Amino acid sequence: MRNDLTGRARELALTLTSWPSVTGTQDEADFAPKLARVLSHFDKAWTEPIPQDGRSNVFALKRGRGRRTIVLTGHFDVVPVDDFGALQPLAFSAERLLPEIVARLRRTGENPLALSDFESGEFLPGRGLLDMKAGLAAGIAAMESYRGEANLLFIGVADEEERSAGARAAAAQLPDIAAAHDLDIALVINLDAISDQGDGTAGRVVALGSIGKQLLTALVTGKEAHACYPQDGANAAYLGAELLTEFELAPELAEMSGTEVAAPPTALHAKDLKAGYNVTTPAQCWLYWNTLQHRRNAGEVLDISLMLARRAMARASHRLNRDIPVMTYAEIAARVRPADVAQIAREVAAVEGLDLPERAKRVTAELWRASGLSGPAVVLGFGSIPYPPVSLSDAALEDTIVKAAAAHGLSAVRYFPGISDMSFLGEAAGDLSTAAANTPIWGSSFVMPDAAGYPCINIGPWGRDYHHWLERLHAPYAFETLPRVLLSVIDAVAKAR
Repeated sequence: MRNDLTGRARELALTLTSWPSVTGTQDEADFAPKLARVLSHFDKAWTEPIPQDGRSNVFALKRGRGRRTIVLTGHFDVVPVDDFGALQPLAFSAERLLPEIVARLRRTGENPLALSDFESGEFLPGRGLLDMKAGLAAGIAAMESYRGEANLLFIGVADEEERSAGARAAAAQLPDIAAAHDLDIALVINLDAISDQGDGTAGRVVALGSIGKQLLTALVTGKEAHACYPQDGANAAYLGAELLTEFELAPELAEMSGTEVAAPPTALHAKDLKAGYNVTTPAQCWLYWNTLQHRRNAGEVLDISLMLARRAMARASHRLNRDIPVMTYAEIAARVRPADVAQIAREVAAVEGLDLPERAKRVTAELWRASGLSGPAVVLGFGSIPYPPVSLSDAALEDTIVKAAAAHGLSAVRYFPGISDMSFLGEAAGDLSTAAANTPIWGSSFVMPDAAGYPCINIGPWGRDYHHWLERLHAPYAFETLPRVLLSVIDAVAKAR
């Protein structure tokens, strides 16, 4: 099969893409057993249920001649297809979608770069083809072609696009699976995609680690007033606006490692908590930001965020002539009986249909009421699952990987720039105690496993505009180069001593 790697990678990528697997749908749940059947020609292929979830991960093992094992992994869920509009019925059919997208772009002129890409013949569209079924396909094709001594273990996981339930479950399952099959895991290769708006140089890389993420939240409590007498109160919407101004792209939270920069924070949500229209100023609002880290732990992120929030509230205090304290969620929770805190968190967790930030909002608001404090004030915390940053710690292993990838024209970067399942499978850095103390839904709405702690890198396809109807894969790299890079890295690591 080595001589037909390109054809096999393409075939698998188009097949996997044609199977819808939007996160949280029945299609996603059905994907795991279908993929297991595709992998049934390996020595062993099976599914493992994700506890208390209803979905499964997929495992396949190809036996070598020893214990040394390399894991190839990635997620099979994809984001929704509503953004395709009239083209939605073709969203999972890359080859049928291509001429329709070209016709639309020629007609509307809305994205010249995308049109140029598609007309070049080097890019293919389709929901999930880039993110990240082409990566899975390259991994499977390489695994089929491999004839060396190492064991290869493939893991396809669910739910990366929302809560990483699949990777969190796999991190807990892997030690038992390795013991049961007498596997010594030397390396985990994540196969996720990289976006590159240029010539592909930034996409043709091996990432020796992955950024981390904290979802920073703020519950802002003001003091209600009639809109004709706003100076009598403190408008929570205005206080929130000062926070938005302070945090948006704040360089203090844009961590640097050499020439690599973790993207600065940006607001993902900002809304007051009024139920409807009246002429009373908003009493509360809820905001949250995406924050990314290379090495910083949650405590460092929170300390910097407190500084920024206090700077914003100093401006507001000057304008309103009022003191506006900034506190942490842990400080508020300490004012409420632990049994009551736990009960509130359990009750919120039992409400169906709420995303994690909404659950965090409800718990924080309830504890604020129970604390006996009054506004104006700001409460900072975290509102979702933390993604710890990971990095490769073995210098000799790093050198082996970098040399093998460089033979195919790949350069090395320290951090995969997108949030990824590597956070749960790799060598995670940072203390999570501050995150636990300041995440209202920790332990009630999600369980955070210990990181699996395996050496973990990312080598995947590149393209443009994923999570967008113009998501497109650079096909020559994904189908011709990527499987061969994977084989070279696998060979090099298998033979390294």
